[in-house]
Amino acid sequence: MSDALRLQVAATTRVLVMEGVLGYSGHVSARLPAGDGTDPNAFVIQSMAAPRVGVDPGGLLTMDGAGGVRDGLGAPPLEVHIHGEIYKARPDVRAVAHFHHDDSNLLTVVTDLAFVPMKNHACRWSDGVPVHADSSHIDTPEKGREVVATLGGRAATLLRGHGQVLVAEDVPCLLADTVHFVENVAVLLKAVGLGRPLPLTAAELGEFTAGFDRARHARKLWDYYVTSATRAKALPESWVDGLLFGSEGSRDRLSN
Repeated sequence: MSDALRLQVAATTRVLVMEGVLGYSGHVSARLPAGDGTDPNAFVIQSMAAPRVGVDPGGLLTMDGAGGVRDGLGAPPLEVHIHGEIYKARPDVRAVAHFHHDDSNLLTVVTDLAFVPMKNHACRWSDGVPVHADSSHIDTPEKGREVVATLGGRAATLLRGHGQVLVAEDVPCLLADTVHFVENVAVLLKAVGLGRPLPLTAAELGEFTAGFDRARHARKLWDYYVTSATRAKALPESWVDGLLFGSEGSRDRLSN
């Protein structure tokens, strides 16, 4: 199972680079299953020095719940405590992304403009996206716990003038959430430029959510982005069979 998680984390990192969400910094992590003999808060994450565009599953670090490197070469990212402290506080979270999307950062440096659901998939954040006031690097456990306090039980938080943190129940859902988060910000900013934004209402979001199969939708997006990234040479073709859901015939799909 840990090998599959490593592959998913590496693939998600590369896909998000391809999509312009990750660049020279930012990171994706996944909690290791307890059955792997690790403590319940252990997770895998890339090293600080590894270029995101070429992250490899074999180069990921295994971190323990105390923030130490259990396995792997190199130092973890400076802001590894975002991930570690979330895993300790939120047993429901199994995947975390921290990135620095400039358009999303705009919501933290202007007045009277909060993240609001403009598209139906933003139902994920119908309970709001709080802004964490500390704009510095989250480079200590204490700062990580402060981010956790801002996040609370929600699925995302914005770090003022800095970046974003998203959490999800697995890596494919995290990828889908990241795509939809960035899409929603783009629509919101365009709406502001055109006039007064009219976000979706609680009733509209509730109606959409009632018929929404989140897991199935995440798998659909996952297969789309894995296939697109492989065709674009952002992912090695040798990874495909281990990534696509229902991977039988997956190599044939690449040429169709």
